[in-house]
Amino acid sequence: MATITMAVVLFVIIVFAFWKWNTQAVVISNSSNLPANFSKDTFSHQILATLLTRFVNKNGHVNYQAWFDDKSAVEQLHHYLTAVAMFSPENDPQRFKGKNDRLGYWVYSYNAQVIRSILDNWPLSSVTDLKAPVEIVQGLGFFYNRKFIFGGKEYNLYQVENGKIFDGEGDPRVHFILNCGSKSCPVLRPQLPVGDALEPFLVQSSQDFIENEKNLSIDHKNRRLYLSTIFKWYKDDFLQAVSNNHNNPSLIDYLRSISRDSFRTTLANINDYQISFIDYDWDINQAKKRSTNE
Repeated sequence: MATITMAVVLFVIIVFAFWKWNTQAVVISNSSNLPANFSKDTFSHQILATLLTRFVNKNGHVNYQAWFDDKSAVEQLHHYLTAVAMFSPENDPQRFKGKNDRLGYWVYSYNAQVIRSILDNWPLSSVTDLKAPVEIVQGLGFFYNRKFIFGGKEYNLYQVENGKIFDGEGDPRVHFILNCGSKSCPVLRPQLPVGDALEPFLVQSSQDFIENEKNLSIDHKNRRLYLSTIFKWYKDDFLQAVSNNHNNPSLIDYLRSISRDSFRTTLANINDYQISFIDYDWDINQAKKRSTNE
C-alpha cells in the first residue's frame, strides 16, 4: 500500500512539474510612452477606435499587413497598451465610473492585446501557430502562455476572459464582442462604447452574431440547428442567463431572448431540433485585400 501511495504522489509531482514547465508564461512588456494628453480622470479608448476604423473592413476583418507595414500605427497601438498597462479598474478605479466602463476596459484591452500578439508575430496563419512546448490544448500557447500587463498586473488572455470579463456572473453577450483574431470569432467593430452606450452595443452585436449564417443556420428538412462552437464552449453561461424564466432552459430559449422580433419568427417551432456545432475556423481574420473596405 505504501508503495502504491508513493507512486501516486510521485506521479502527481511529475504531472504538476510538467504542467508548470509547459505553461511557463512569457511576459509581453510595454516600452512606449503614455499617449499624449491622456486623461487624468477617465480612460479613453479613442486611439484604439481610430486604429480599428483604419484597419478593420466592413466585414470585421483586419488588414494586418497594412497595419504591420505602418510603423506609426503599430506604435500608436503600443501607446494605447501602455495606458492599459498603467491603469485598470483594479489599481485606478476612479477612472472607471461604472460597471460598463470597467467591462469596456477589459473587453477592448483584450481585443487590443490579441491584435498586438498577431502583429508581433506577423505573418501568422492562425493564432494556434503560437504554441506551448507541448500543445496539450489547442490555443494553449496563444491564450495561456503569453501574459500582458493590465494596470500593473500580469494576466494571460484566458485569465482576462474568464476572471475579469466573465466570471460566471457576467453578461454572456460579451462572448459576441470578444475577438480572438480568428475567422470564427465575433467580428471586430471600430465602435468602443462605454457607460450607457455599451448596452445597445451589446444588443446589436449579439443580434448581428446570431443572424449571420456562419454562426447560426437551420435545416428544416432534417430538423437540425447549426450553431457556432461558441455556444458549446459557453453553454452554461447562456443557459444561466435564461434560467429564471425557464424551468429547463435551452440554447434555443437563449437565442430567442436576444433576437430581434423579426428574427424570432425564424426561431419558431424548432424546440425539438437537434443541435450541431459548426467547426471553428482558427485561421487569422485577415482582410483579403489591402483595401480595408474589402
